[in-house]
Amino acid sequence: MKKAISHKKQTYDRGLRAEKIARIYLRLKGYKILEQRYKTPVGEIDLIVQKRNVVAFVEVKARSTQMTALESLTPMMRRRIERTAAYYAARKNVKNVDLRFDLITLSPPFHIHHLDNAWIHGT
Repeated sequence: MKKAISHKKQTYDRGLRAEKIARIYLRLKGYKILEQRYKTPVGEIDLIVQKRNVVAFVEVKARSTQMTALESLTPMMRRRIERTAAYYAARKNVKNVDLRFDLITLSPPFHIHHLDNAWIHGT
């Protein structure tokens, strides 16, 4: 039982580190961080960022390879993120900006890949 808790904690900590790296990376690219770990009754979004007239809802995935990180974003996860984005946009009265869904993958040793417009709402 202790080993399972330890593994779960390691996974959680790795996710926090990945999100921190993604925040730094996005700031360096000129994005403003609007929210991090945005939690709602309908789901959670790792990062919500803005650059000019674009608000991006960003999922961060850290895996052993970029391919496994890409594959880990399931259709069910995308739908959850889309619902959460709609909740955010309604609550924050987001208007006059383009909304998009991004994915940032991190893999060893130091590979960061930012897919802007990683998917279209409803696909």
